[in-house]
Amino acid sequence: MRDGRRLTRSQWAVALAITVVGALPLAWAYLIAQQPKSWQIDVQVYRDAGVSLLQGRPVYEWLTQAPQYLPFTYPPFAAILAIPLALLPFGVVGWLWSVLQLLADLLIVRYAGRALLARSGRRAGWLLGLLTVAVLYLLPVSDGFRFGQVNAFLVLGCLLDLMRPRLRWLDRVPQGVLVGVATAIKLTPGVFIVHFLVSRQWRAAAVSAGTAAGVTLGSFVLLPQASFAFWGGALQDPTRLGANDGTSNQSIRGILMRLGLDGTPLSAVWLLLAAATAVLGFGLAKRAHDRGNEVAAAALVGMMAVLLSPVSWIHHFHWLVLALFALLGSDPLRHLRRIAAAVGLYVVLLLHLPWWGQWHLVSANEPFPAASSGDPFWTLLNNSYGMAALLSLLVLAWREARRRRGRQRPRPPVRQPESDALSTPRS
Repeated sequence: MRDGRRLTRSQWAVALAITVVGALPLAWAYLIAQQPKSWQIDVQVYRDAGVSLLQGRPVYEWLTQAPQYLPFTYPPFAAILAIPLALLPFGVVGWLWSVLQLLADLLIVRYAGRALLARSGRRAGWLLGLLTVAVLYLLPVSDGFRFGQVNAFLVLGCLLDLMRPRLRWLDRVPQGVLVGVATAIKLTPGVFIVHFLVSRQWRAAAVSAGTAAGVTLGSFVLLPQASFAFWGGALQDPTRLGANDGTSNQSIRGILMRLGLDGTPLSAVWLLLAAATAVLGFGLAKRAHDRGNEVAAAALVGMMAVLLSPVSWIHHFHWLVLALFALLGSDPLRHLRRIAAAVGLYVVLLLHLPWWGQWHLVSANEPFPAASSGDPFWTLLNNSYGMAALLSLLVLAWREARRRRGRQRPRPPVRQPESDALSTPRS
């Protein structure tokens, strides 16, 4: 980076070594000891899409092997990117994907936490490694390793596209390209295009929308049958995603469904809450961008991705890693409330609270998933990740309100020191 905060090679080596050692329990649990029937099931879905293209079978009709029977639910461009995975044995793909996720999470912490790392001096490598290990064991992140998910790469790409100053190796990549590619892979990063528009970053908005549209049209040319199958059918089929009212769906809509709403009342309340959340979230992200705090802007827009989407599985909450660093700020030791807020969010994401809530409600014979009549405490736990995202949004809104009041409060006049005061000349 060009702000004098680059890590040395030795600092990178220290951070990487700590990260690898800290990730060994995850490697054992999800790559070595995991049952074959549930081993890297999501990356198997991606790989099967690439195999389908190479073998000429319908991409969106193929299901993975028993007992999962999972369909491919991403746009055709993602299937094209999966072709290299199809050229390798599945066992190699699972290990390689996990290594790449590990590196992506290391880079996410590096750039989301760059303000903290800049203050740590020679200890930056140690701090980066320890922070990365701490992040790896958050449930949304560890679930990414467990299933072989794509979220770490999407978070990293969108974060790098927003960062200022821009990384040297991204100088020749116009801002918006990475967001556009991420949107073409999975639709939810399209919220960053909305952010570019709201914050009047017209060039970045045009580039991101143009990239996403160009890639999608190119996929139509290469894969017309698969493109019609996705945009004309698979995208509108909610059954392909599983039970929308299940615990793993922590979006606003998922929470409302578990509280017993359905039909027209569900749609009306969801649209109202989603609109209010969008106005607040995108407005805060614009102010963060105006101040040059792109980490906070990325965190806020990432929260829009999981809250506003009809379906946001727990591993989609990888975006809240950015929220942790947005809550901490650049100098948290001077603001203990920032540490308290970040620690609170970290503990929620570390623990399996949504599943604790579900297990209790089911064991107590509560009417799950419509658990509105059950114990409020366990119902809250059952919806805790979505509630944590909403609460983080409100905390950042409260901080912005305090900042604005501080700017508007009139400052007392500065009393001029006596030594600088004018005095009558001596005779």
